[in-house]
Amino acid sequence: MSWEAVIGIEVHVELMTTTKMFCGCAVEFGAEPNTRTCPTCLGLPGALPVPNRAAIESIIAIGLALNCQVSERSVFHRKNYFYADLPKNFQISQFDVPVCHDGYLDVEVDGETRRIGIERAHMEEDTGKSTHLGAGGRIHHAEATLLDFNRSGVPLVEIVSRPDIRGAVEARSYAQELRSIVAELGVSDARLEEGSLRFDANVSIRAEGDDVLGTKVEIKNMNSFRSLERAVDFEIQRQTELVDDGGSVIQETRHWDEEAGVTHSMRTKEGSSDYRYFTEPDLVPMVIGADWTDQVRGRLPELPAQRRERYTGQGLDAATAGVLSAVDSNLRAIYDDAVMSGASAKSAANWLTGEVVAWLRKRELGSAGVTLDGPSLAELIGMVDDGLVSSSAAKEVLDGVLSGEGSPQAVAERRDLLQVSDTDTLGKVVDEVLAVNPQALDEYSNGEQKVVGFLVGQVMKATQGKADPRAVTQILLERLSR
Repeated sequence: MSWEAVIGIEVHVELMTTTKMFCGCAVEFGAEPNTRTCPTCLGLPGALPVPNRAAIESIIAIGLALNCQVSERSVFHRKNYFYADLPKNFQISQFDVPVCHDGYLDVEVDGETRRIGIERAHMEEDTGKSTHLGAGGRIHHAEATLLDFNRSGVPLVEIVSRPDIRGAVEARSYAQELRSIVAELGVSDARLEEGSLRFDANVSIRAEGDDVLGTKVEIKNMNSFRSLERAVDFEIQRQTELVDDGGSVIQETRHWDEEAGVTHSMRTKEGSSDYRYFTEPDLVPMVIGADWTDQVRGRLPELPAQRRERYTGQGLDAATAGVLSAVDSNLRAIYDDAVMSGASAKSAANWLTGEVVAWLRKRELGSAGVTLDGPSLAELIGMVDDGLVSSSAAKEVLDGVLSGEGSPQAVAERRDLLQVSDTDTLGKVVDEVLAVNPQALDEYSNGEQKVVGFLVGQVMKATQGKADPRAVTQILLERLSR
């Protein structure tokens, strides 16, 4: 029997607010353990929560970017469960009335557009951080567990997709596109390595063509896009082999082991009834008016999909538009300014995503404060197009500009990189080259076209690479055709 994978992804986005979701404690990654806490985020008796307005605006922005409906009235709930890193023994979350619902995200997979439904995006608070000592950091064999509650109460947005994803590659594409949107909105630094963006995948299989969903398995501990793709791919194969052998899939939570490349059973998966949701009694319902939503909508930046569409409209191919869209905003601004200054979109994009990015990476530098601007890039491209510098010399000119030596023209002059294009000067060099290569005339007369390239090379050698190869070729063809 042929099986079809059915995948939904839950994404937790740690918001980049100044303070926590329900108290005034600072949000600070890397602070000394348990130094960013108070009675509210520690769940001490008598401490009452107060919602963070900036966090609410962030989730509205995320929902709008994901084409969601924004609820006019939204309610907080208590999600009850008992872990050591949850000091209140409940998490303030949302259940049946989230802030955002019924959206979608379009992703490109193998040249095709796939629309993934967004079921909901809701607010909740993060838990503390557990560090398991010994035995590879796993709780089952740890000698002790240390708890840090600095993260407890940090605002989270949980984005739940519908089970519309059909493969591991598609799951990765969805996660990458979602991360790029979150980062563009500026509501989170979206760093997977620091846990500010975390993925859980719900994976099941069903007979191909069947509409009934299979038993789902939740996978945790995927801290990179590569991990997500590998974990989903492994779980699809595991379930397929299990069912083909006559077994059955049980609903459970499984841990992804990056080193071994397998998932391990952690616990039986809870259902919503296990969490005993009820309305948070210390928080009144939120009323999100249309005016507030419109204010947030008006502040939305250009989103990645919109930017890629604009780039392709300027003549870039889809692949180049995707690469350029993924670089940071400083480099994209240089591209936009270069095009406005007259450079071709293709040339500006290729220089930025190729030579400029390579120069920065080689020196382990970021783009902030880079000494190249759009007009300078347009000037450099124009110098190449006009034959003032060769393509190889232009890379040296770029190095000088990025090193702070001045404009492209000034760098080219200082480093003696300007091409010789004067026809009288080049004509003399061509005559000298032909004089020491008399056989070239006979070879060309006999139809040997390759001799032209050889002679151009000799002229370039004689001029130490400074001759304009197009001008040299033209002069050579005139001489050889006499």
